[in-house]
Amino acid sequence: MRLLKAFVAMIIGLSVLFGAAALVMPADRIANIAAQQFQTATGRSLHFGGDVKASFYPVIGATAQAIQIGNPDWAEGEPMLSAAEMDFGLDVMALIRGDIVVERVVLRDPQLHLIRDAQGRTNWTLTQTDSNGTSGTVSRDTSTSDAPAPRQQRSFSLSEARIIGGNLRFEDRQSGTDLRVAGLEAALRLPSFAGAAELVASGRMNGQPFQMTAQTENAERFVSGAVTPITAEATVAGATFSFAGRAGLETLALEGQVNTLIPALSPLMQLAGQSGGDMSSEFLPLGMSGQLTRTADGRLFARDAQFRAGGLRLSGALDLVPGADRPRLTGQLSGDVLDLRSAASTGQSGQGGQSGQTGRTSGWSRAPINADALGLLDAEITLALAGLRTDVTTLGRTRLGLTIDRARAVFDLREVAAFGGQVAGEFVMNNRSGLSVGGNLRARGIDLLPLLTELADYRRLQGLANADLQFLGVGNTMHDIMNSLRGEGSLALSQGEIIGFDLAGMLRNLDMSYMGEGNRTVYQSINGSFTIADGVLRNDDLRLEASRVSVTGQGQVGLGARNLDYRVIPAALRSDAGEVLRVPLMITGPWDSPRFRLDLEALAREQLRIDQERLEVIAREEAQRLEDRARAQAERRLQQELGVERQEGERIEDTLRRGLEAEIGSRLRGLLGGN
Repeated sequence: MRLLKAFVAMIIGLSVLFGAAALVMPADRIANIAAQQFQTATGRSLHFGGDVKASFYPVIGATAQAIQIGNPDWAEGEPMLSAAEMDFGLDVMALIRGDIVVERVVLRDPQLHLIRDAQGRTNWTLTQTDSNGTSGTVSRDTSTSDAPAPRQQRSFSLSEARIIGGNLRFEDRQSGTDLRVAGLEAALRLPSFAGAAELVASGRMNGQPFQMTAQTENAERFVSGAVTPITAEATVAGATFSFAGRAGLETLALEGQVNTLIPALSPLMQLAGQSGGDMSSEFLPLGMSGQLTRTADGRLFARDAQFRAGGLRLSGALDLVPGADRPRLTGQLSGDVLDLRSAASTGQSGQGGQSGQTGRTSGWSRAPINADALGLLDAEITLALAGLRTDVTTLGRTRLGLTIDRARAVFDLREVAAFGGQVAGEFVMNNRSGLSVGGNLRARGIDLLPLLTELADYRRLQGLANADLQFLGVGNTMHDIMNSLRGEGSLALSQGEIIGFDLAGMLRNLDMSYMGEGNRTVYQSINGSFTIADGVLRNDDLRLEASRVSVTGQGQVGLGARNLDYRVIPAALRSDAGEVLRVPLMITGPWDSPRFRLDLEALAREQLRIDQERLEVIAREEAQRLEDRARAQAERRLQQELGVERQEGERIEDTLRRGLEAEIGSRLRGLLGGN
């Protein structure tokens, strides 16, 4: 970083200027000579508003009051540096040898104003103008013309440099950043410029406290911008950071072991001069440990890393690449069973259970859903989990892919073990112009009782389900989303029970008492399809097959309003006497306490149908009886008149024909004389 290089160069230059001048001239001329030499070397003004006092032995030094270093011409306003006092000292014997050993440099109450303008110029880059009018950065000789430059370059050390009660402002007019540090306390120890160095600093940046320590093995390489071994620890806005590895100031390239824990994002955003960063407490604190690499062009690579977001803990590798609009995150992550449940659902809040139950009874939550995080970056991540616990449900082994593109997230559910079965498909969250959620899901072998209990607190249906569902909902709250749902799907249930009432017994006896706690309807299958519009699910082809009842159903389920309005119609219900009844059952009311009643109008129509069928049977029987009696009477009369008897199994027509043939034969014989 050129800023640190310029600061060290300024310290060296001022120390040598004052030290060399103090050997040969009185104190009242030191300030003038130093100011002239400094301006010649850097093009900046150096002003002393107070006394300059010199010391000669054993340390050559000076104390200057009210010191100011001006800005370049393009940077107007307050000076780059002003301090109530600057105190420094040089080792006499080292200076005679040509080495620079700074015993102390102390700035009291400094005010440092650093500026980068819209063209990228910086006011901390100290330059000197040559005869051709070009300028170059001060990097070598800042001493008087008589000072031996080669020996100055050979050895430099700084026993201690301190800033006491400082204030720093960094104004970046390119990015609009305005960082302010108040109460700056800093100490730099540099026993040898080619050796180890240590920096300790603390203060408040944009209202947020920070403190840090850093060590490097080679200060000269580090200040020059070369990649150098360093260690650093910091506490910033409540967050803790540590680094051990290699880094270079010039390009901020680094490689090493990192440990980070961030209790909250908003204080860090405030420290950086930005707003926002609010996150749900369930995803805090954030943390990361592992091998981190940053390249000179700003790309980040994490390997063998452990990540934390609240109860979420993952391991794997991630790459973060800067982009023109937003960064892009790619990687592969895995984890054990992750617990994403909120404090209320896990009982960590005193009123959590009660408030959660109240929320289920009164309807879907109207709390705003903040999905702004979808627009922070683009991503392509694969995730493998042993399990997942949420406020809504608990899932088993899960493999999914996550793709985020311009605030639209697509979850590719490759394998999700849920409620004894498997779920696959896609789930989408889109926050490009307001929040919407949708999906195309397939479920196979799902155990209905735990599913409905966890998702809707409904405990009356048990069995195994296969289902297909396509849906879309829009809104910034769960209430709005559920009331806007539209889509379609199908459902196939097998081998289960309707718990809480005996449907066959209820319809057979016309008695609602069959809805007792221990009663149930065992079924072999339930099948149907449905459509969803405006948060209402509609179905008209439901069919239930059971041992003593076969029924059809039609009606609607309010997914948004959480209510039922459904009609169950027996298609074949047989009583002990073998009668077939068709008595519709109405199921209405809220999910948590549905009401069951018989459709009395339909019951009356059904009873009328039964009576009509019974009367028709009686009429048919009576008609058959009268017909049989008339037939018997006719048969007897014919037998008497014809004198023939009906043989067993013989039709009456055949008997009549036989009788007539005998009668005709008898009369013909009489006419023919008995022959």
